[in-house]
This record gives sequence, C-alpha cells and structure tokens, in this order.
Amino acid sequence: MTTGRIEAVCVSGSDLLPLPDRRPGRSGIDKRPVAGRVAVGRLGLDGDVQVNRRYHGGEGQAVYAYAQEDAAWWVAELDRPLPPGRFGENLRTAGLDLTGAVLGERWRVGTALLQVTDCRIPCANFERFWDVPRLVRRFTAHGASGAYLRVLETGDVGAGDEVTVVDRPGHGVTVGTAFRAYTTQKHRLPELAPALPVLPERTRGRIAARIERRLAATG
Repeated sequence: MTTGRIEAVCVSGSDLLPLPDRRPGRSGIDKRPVAGRVAVGRLGLDGDVQVNRRYHGGEGQAVYAYAQEDAAWWVAELDRPLPPGRFGENLRTAGLDLTGAVLGERWRVGTALLQVTDCRIPCANFERFWDVPRLVRRFTAHGASGAYLRVLETGDVGAGDEVTVVDRPGHGVTVGTAFRAYTTQKHRLPELAPALPVLPERTRGRIAARIERRLAATG
C-alpha cells in the first residue's frame, strides 16, 4: 500500500492576486499554508477561492496537489525558494510520485477521500505569478504537472496527515500520460480512453471527442 504525507495545506483566502490588465482582474493562484485542520467540501477546501470557474475548480478540480520532490527540482532549477502554495496547490505532498499517479486512484487523507482526476495545464497567470520568462514552456517541457483531485467523501485535512492510496485502477493511465497527451505528444490521446470516466465532468466530453477524431484520422 502506497503512503505519503501532507507537508502543508494551502488556500487563497480573500487576499487575491491582482491582474489589472486581464479579466476577471484577479486570481486565486497565490495560496498560503494554514494551520490546524481544514474542512474539505465537495468543491474544495474551506477558505479557498477559484476566481475563473470556467477553467478552475469544479467537481473534478476541487483540490490540487503538488509534490515537494517536484518543487525541489524547480528550486534547484531557478535558484529561488518555492514554499508551499507557490504552485497554486492546495496540498504540498511528500513521498508520492504524482506524475506516476494513476487517474482514478483514491487517496485517504485525514478524514477525506480524494480521487486523482487529471493533470494541471499551466496558464499565463502562473507565468505572471512567478515572473519567470517562458515558464509555461519550461513547465511543459519538464512535465511534473501535479494532480487534480475530486472529493469523494468530505472531511478535514491538516499538515502532517498521512496519504494512503487505498485503490489504484489497473488501466495504468497516469497523470504524466495525460499531460503529455494534452501537450507535447497529442498522438497519445487514445491512450486516455480507459480513464475517461474519471476525468473532470467539464472536460470529459471534449477529450472524448478529441480521442474520436484522432482515431478516425489514423484509422
């Protein structure tokens, strides 16, 4: 049984990052660690904010996790501190290979039950938040995207909690597979077919259509 732990729990709260020349003009990407237990609802952590609901949040992107091991790579790459929350993550994990996490696997974290649903695709706001040129391209090339999570059972979480992978599907479609299929290796989209049922509801139909078009073009 695979286990890891939560290094920090982070939320954006009401102190949102201003984006004066963009709409909607602010972002919830600037998340900060919070002390104590944090309630986990169906659509995310208590106190967290997703401003642009067209692209962020929702049932299949309720919680975002990023691994300390992947953060350490960026710390060395950029020679700058990247404390918990700097990737816009709610959970900074340790001891888990998030790129190798299987879509649909379930995690027991604190009293909540979470399900891995998808990878994270970096956006322009992420690059602006870090103020690093070509960060989206560099992030994509590196490929450690972190994992989006669905809340199957509400509860609460806190720093120091153990993460137990209680179930892992046998199809083998990983977060890393999805990230590459969406970005640099689009010919791999058909590999995602076994994991379609667990993708976020918002993107499931679109990805299914892209898979069908790819199969039709190659068939």
